[in-house]
Amino acid sequence: MAEQLIRLTGVGKSYRKGREVVRVLDGISLEINKGDFVGLMGPSGSGKTTLLNLLGGLDKPTEGVVEVDGRAISALSPGALAKWRSGNIGFVFQFYNLLPVLTAARNVALPLLLTSLPASRRKQHVNTALRLVGLAERASHYPRELSGGQEQRVAIARAIVSDPPILLCDEPTGDLDRATADEIMALLQQLNRDYGKTIVMVTHDPRAASFAHRVLHLDKGELGAAPEATR
Repeated sequence: MAEQLIRLTGVGKSYRKGREVVRVLDGISLEINKGDFVGLMGPSGSGKTTLLNLLGGLDKPTEGVVEVDGRAISALSPGALAKWRSGNIGFVFQFYNLLPVLTAARNVALPLLLTSLPASRRKQHVNTALRLVGLAERASHYPRELSGGQEQRVAIARAIVSDPPILLCDEPTGDLDRATADEIMALLQQLNRDYGKTIVMVTHDPRAASFAHRVLHLDKGELGAAPEATR
């Protein structure tokens, strides 16, 4: 029987804009098992990135509970949340957010600087992560010396370098051509299938969504199954 990893219960999120209260998410309830690969689709402004941020502890719900592995992360203090996030979540974004003055290896190593690992162990983790994404030979290259697809692979290596159980991906292929996007999706699929990473991915791309085990549709702050036409 599959083991539940993520549970959202009655989660809502509102923002105040001047005198107006903008409702972004409305009573979201969702369960995600360990090893699942979930695609989130929906129109722009539907709350997909907001939902991803709540799952990753980058934001807190206005109401409701976000639980990960039985722990209510929505109730954690900022310090406890930052510590939890560093060991449990890897983020992959549309824009790679690599530091141009650092090599691929040093970009990948950044999350490990917050840990107590000695330098030798950090180097081992970095080498392993770069090897998994097929860029071991590019460790000393700078972002300007890499293609867009290679930069995204470096970003994925950075996301997995601390071996988090969950990867949250926000439009990971949105800035890539079709062939390169398919390579990135095949890599995410491999991380899910062979290494047991639980993946939640926001995408507008039906082809990218087809790599997921299941696709959910978010519209006007409400969550439902994706229409067949979007799969």
